[in-house]
Amino acid sequence: MPKTLFAKLQAKDHDRGLLARIAAKDRQALEELYLDYHRRLARFLSRFTQSYENVEEIINDTFMVVWQAAPQFRHDSQVSTWILGIAYRTALKSLRRVKRHTTAIDLEDAPEPSVDPAQDTELQDWVARALQELSEEQRLTLELAYHMGHSLEEIAAITAAPIGTVKARMYHARARLRQCLPEIGGGDAGTPSRSE
Repeated sequence: MPKTLFAKLQAKDHDRGLLARIAAKDRQALEELYLDYHRRLARFLSRFTQSYENVEEIINDTFMVVWQAAPQFRHDSQVSTWILGIAYRTALKSLRRVKRHTTAIDLEDAPEPSVDPAQDTELQDWVARALQELSEEQRLTLELAYHMGHSLEEIAAITAAPIGTVKARMYHARARLRQCLPEIGGGDAGTPSRSE
């Protein structure tokens, strides 16, 4: 059941109250905000790294920044947008650092992601492989838009990028997916081949 407008306003006020307490160095408020956002951030970040340790490190680094920067929060955006922006930038830094320090894994050698058995695993694998062809910025932009439901304006705020850049990332990501999905699937009809 979707949240009512009143419930959403209460959640925003609650987040702002916690952030004000964090700015005053209230550790209990930081713990409460951490627990409120952990699951959402973990779900967002797990789409870009299979490593549980990496996800946890990025979340912890994100909340270290929240702790340090809370006094500078200007209320120009929602607290959730601000936190996701911090997580986004932290994830990009982490993914670039990991990419520099690890060798590339062939897609055939990569472990299969765990999925719900009721879903079409072949299609999910096909899309996951195609998403790996995108830059981190493009993948994260698609995740923010399609899986988390953020508007272009919110994505611009989260990524600290001009809205034109966000639109360009979306355009180029879609164009790249249109190109590589048939290649990865081994077909030309826009669906993965079923041959074994």
